[in-house]
Amino acid sequence: MPRAKRGVKARRRRKKILKLARGMYESRRSTYSVAKRAVFKALKYAYAGRKQKKREFRALWIVRINAACRSYGISYSRFINGLKTANIMLNRKSLADMAINDPTGFEHVIQKVKEVMVT
Repeated sequence: MPRAKRGVKARRRRKKILKLARGMYESRRSTYSVAKRAVFKALKYAYAGRKQKKREFRALWIVRINAACRSYGISYSRFINGLKTANIMLNRKSLADMAINDPTGFEHVIQKVKEVMVT
């Protein structure tokens, strides 16, 4: 039986890792064993970064909404509570965008919340 050297499969596997390592410095770009470690670590960081991005954007939206609410004399927590009692289903992303790009629309939302809080 002839000897199977797996040349094509091994080369394909290594080329896949080295393709992911493009743009890295020194031997991380060219040496397979070093590139493999660097790529795996980079993929771990990328996975964690996608989760952190969601956290950071939510915090940014909350800060923006809070700043806009306080200019109308209401705190963020009371505003969110008022939204829930008024059955206004707007997420924080759209509220933050509205606070920056559409202040009159945001003011209408705040008026609705204040009406609900009084009654």
